[in-house]
Amino acid sequence: MRATIDPLYVLSGFVVGLLVGQTGVGGGALMTPLLVLVFGIHPVAAVGTDLLYAAATKSVGSLVHGLNHTVNWRVVRLLACGSLPATAATLFVMSQIDLGQSAGEVINTLLGCALLLTAGALLFRRQLMAWAGPWLDAVTPQQTQLLTVAVGVVLGTLVTISSVGAGALGVTALLLLYPGAPMAVIVGSDIAHAVPLTLLAGFGHWLIGSVDLHLLASLLVGSVPGIVLGSYVVARVPDAVARPILAAVLTVVGGRLVL
Repeated sequence: MRATIDPLYVLSGFVVGLLVGQTGVGGGALMTPLLVLVFGIHPVAAVGTDLLYAAATKSVGSLVHGLNHTVNWRVVRLLACGSLPATAATLFVMSQIDLGQSAGEVINTLLGCALLLTAGALLFRRQLMAWAGPWLDAVTPQQTQLLTVAVGVVLGTLVTISSVGAGALGVTALLLLYPGAPMAVIVGSDIAHAVPLTLLAGFGHWLIGSVDLHLLASLLVGSVPGIVLGSYVVARVPDAVARPILAAVLTVVGGRLVL
């Protein structure tokens, strides 16, 4: 029988938790492909386990950001109004299909596509904001609220299927919709929204039997101190350097999963 706490999983949890705390990016985008490609975990189990891992990890990060007053709770509520119903609907559809080998292959492909989208959001965030800026300037506050809910719907569906998207895609969308908000508040709000989203999605995956609790325990032992450290400590690597490196890794991994 596999030991409850595995040092390699603990280390993986710590490193990913550190990245999430610093940038809001890296939870599903790194952990799920790491579990699938490096540790050989079935894609469905990797997604389900990573969702509960993300819920616990980001709960700690959300607490730290909340204490630092870097969470816009109104934005979090708007996102949740879209993401939670979308998550519940996606879980219902998943519960009605066979999650065997064929489902694993489909999730692998969807996961790869989500990683490529995430990499694109990281690489071309500034260009996207420059392109969308004039259009977004004409958006009314009421329309911004509706668009925030719509972003929640997209994130809820994507995260439930692949566990990827709440970080880079969520942060990019919030930067477009709320360009005047400080980056720390954008990241904090994105992390806070990810908590109910990943908790509901992870609980749903647990109900349909796609969560590895032994693996989850090992990941959490590393991720909790990792995200606390990452939420408090400013990254030494400049964002202009770290973002392209992370995007390149996600592009390679995403391409590997799709092909």
